[in-house]
Amino acid sequence: MADETIVEGEVAVEATAPTESREGRGRGRGRGGERGERGERGRGRGDRDRRGRGNNDEEGGEELIEKLVHINRVSKTVKGGKRFGFAALVVVGDGKGRVGFGHGKAREVPEAITKATASAKKKMIRVPLKEGRTLHHDGKGRFGAGKVNVRSAPQGTGIIAGGPMRAVFESLGVHDVVTKSVGTSNPYNMIRATFDALQEQTSPKSVAQRRGKKVADLLGRGGAAPVEAEAAAEAIVE
Repeated sequence: MADETIVEGEVAVEATAPTESREGRGRGRGRGGERGERGERGRGRGDRDRRGRGNNDEEGGEELIEKLVHINRVSKTVKGGKRFGFAALVVVGDGKGRVGFGHGKAREVPEAITKATASAKKKMIRVPLKEGRTLHHDGKGRFGAGKVNVRSAPQGTGIIAGGPMRAVFESLGVHDVVTKSVGTSNPYNMIRATFDALQEQTSPKSVAQRRGKKVADLLGRGGAAPVEAEAAAEAIVE
């Protein structure tokens, strides 16, 4: 009898349950459903954006060179022990005069590298190259305690650089360059100092356009014959 009473009580409760409670449940489900739909919509937009970017890269035929420069493991002491994380420094370039760097932090190494790569792609800069293989002129860069000297080199010299700087020039597409790093060996500061030197690079075409002159006029000031200056001006790619 007790069981029947309980069963009947449950049935009675379900049958005579106030409409408000059911509506409240329905509202909760509806809100959850709306949130779920919104979440799905948000994820759909993100997926479409990612797919669109990927398709644009594939359609444009752009193949980026990714170089992992440095990974640093950091730890945070909490009540239950230590919590480890990773910081990655990545350099990205197209090998044709565009390069960028970025860093990312995450609990896992692959996720940190992904974040750093995405950040590097957003901050890519254009650097003019001489004959597509070296720099147009010498330059100096500085960031914090890091100082960097970069010099153009004749064909066949190769990349005379070490550590993080080599990754930058390989991603940039430079084949002949001589560099020297003075001061700190911190990879972050070395990369920033190298980019400071690269941002000061200018090509004869940009200088001539800014001054309203011809490239041959600028090259002829070094004592070269007009014919040689014209030939050198035509040989300049960028």
